Amino acid sequence: MKLMYALWGAETGERLHAAELRTRLADLGATELQVNVRDAEVAGAQLRHTTYAEPIDAIVSIRTGGDHETVSAALASVADTVNGWIVDERVPIVPPPVENGVRTDALANIALLRIPAELTREEWLHRWHDLHTPVAIETQDTFGYVQNTVRAAITAGNRVDALVEELFPMAAMTSLHAFYGSGGDDAELQRRMTRMMESVVGFGAHLDLDIVPTSRYVYKLH
Repeated sequence: MKLMYALWGAETGERLHAAELRTRLADLGATELQVNVRDAEVAGAQLRHTTYAEPIDAIVSIRTGGDHETVSAALASVADTVNGWIVDERVPIVPPPVENGVRTDALANIALLRIPAELTREEWLHRWHDLHTPVAIETQDTFGYVQNTVRAAITAGNRVDALVEELFPMAAMTSLHAFYGSGGDDAELQRRMTRMMESVVGFGAHLDLDIVPTSRYVYKLH
């Protein structure tokens, strides 16, 4: 089972890296902890957006054979506010492997998506998975792409239907050419941006979304 959480709190990032949390999660049956934190490494990222009163400080992904209540309680001990979901994972581009607990050399953007009122879940998933995904891969310089569709919410909080992680070169924080992989060609950049935005609008991902620039760390717990 894969669980994902949005966390808020001034010291949340530091606490998520603590060995005590990893030990506690491992004891609860978790096998992997992924920490995506809004830290100094990505402070210069220009693309960011929030629907919440305060921007999300961290996104945590946990693989576990245990129950989500105990995992949620563990995370509540290191954050001021916790929103959590059970998700189904789909991986169009497998992120590169890194050593245990080492920062991935990337800008890891995480988007929180909501299904527009005019679309059924089935139609939304078709437009996102089948129609949009190839466009996103073609028009952006991503080297990791993980789509997490929410199966159920496990805490109270704003509705979220999916959490998407995309890995970009660090230069993409401030360079549109690096973000879209257009090689410095302004005409190609415009073509890619236009195609991407048309596709995003097609499944309503231009509205009611959060975009969180993060640093990405993966810890194996067993």
